Amino acid sequence: MAELTQNPSRAGKAALDYLKTPWAVVVALLIAVAVLDPGNWTTVVTFAARALAHTSQYILFAVLLLAYLKATGAEVMVARAFEGRETRMIVLAALFGGLAPFCSCEVIPFIAGLLALGAPLSAVMAFWLSSPLIDPPTLLITAGALGWPFAIGKAVAAVALGLFGGFTVKALMGHGAFAQPLREYKPAGCCGCGSKKPDQPHWRFWQEPERRARFRAEFVHNGLFLLKWLALAYVLEALLVSYVPADLIAGVVGGEGLLPIATAALVGMPAYLNSYVAPPLLAGLMEQGMTAGAAMAFMVAGAVSSIPAMAAVWSLVKPRVFLTYLGLGISGAIIAGVMFQML
Repeated sequence: MAELTQNPSRAGKAALDYLKTPWAVVVALLIAVAVLDPGNWTTVVTFAARALAHTSQYILFAVLLLAYLKATGAEVMVARAFEGRETRMIVLAALFGGLAPFCSCEVIPFIAGLLALGAPLSAVMAFWLSSPLIDPPTLLITAGALGWPFAIGKAVAAVALGLFGGFTVKALMGHGAFAQPLREYKPAGCCGCGSKKPDQPHWRFWQEPERRARFRAEFVHNGLFLLKWLALAYVLEALLVSYVPADLIAGVVGGEGLLPIATAALVGMPAYLNSYVAPPLLAGLMEQGMTAGAAMAFMVAGAVSSIPAMAAVWSLVKPRVFLTYLGLGISGAIIAGVMFQML
């Protein structure tokens, strides 16, 4: 009897969980177009399918690369960026921030452990600011949607923002700021972080059954993850191109000068988009009149304000450090947009 009463609730929960997935949103959007504008349904689907097929080569390479990094244990190399002189730590932290294959659940305990063990806030801030902006899959997907110049520009902006934030915090700490940046925290080590010393990466992962199994699991997991988010992204881009007037976009974030770039950064921060969804949508916005500088500012500000990144900062450090993080992110996004527009 208990099973009869519990199964409906489980089925209802499963159905509710499915409705929260990108697949459900894609189906709902396409059904809405079919009902409200049936004449445009084929155009929307064709646009999204072609864009997804164009990006598929980047998805495949990105998934293989990420699975390889996870299977070899290459992420342990990031810990080495936080050893040695502070200036060296800042530089390496900014560089590794764009290369680290951490998921959002892993980066929080990793950073928490570093802070709890006494790593300088300046180097940690450099990593925090650069890490949400770019990683190998995001780089490839951005290149597929917006071209290699934009992807490389974003990667450069990620490292530059990390350096900007790290050295700014270092200078402020030299004047007595952030003497006690941490809230009370005890590292949990849920992702193997904390005081545990990292092992060496095993580049020939295929020689060990456990690493081969992890490679397969990561390949499937990340492949499905990227596929579902990019399917949603390209459907949204198709709807944007079809139904949002170009004059509206051009009026808000089009034109020359600082104002469109600053506006895009300010809009991008609260309107955070998944790093895999943002490039296709920005491609659509640029077709409608958004400038390249405004697009860069929007993407940088949106990545800095990602929920995992902000949650990590807020949960570990005091409010003044959190506000500094946001201030560095928004100012860095505007500077990145201006520089990219000039170049």
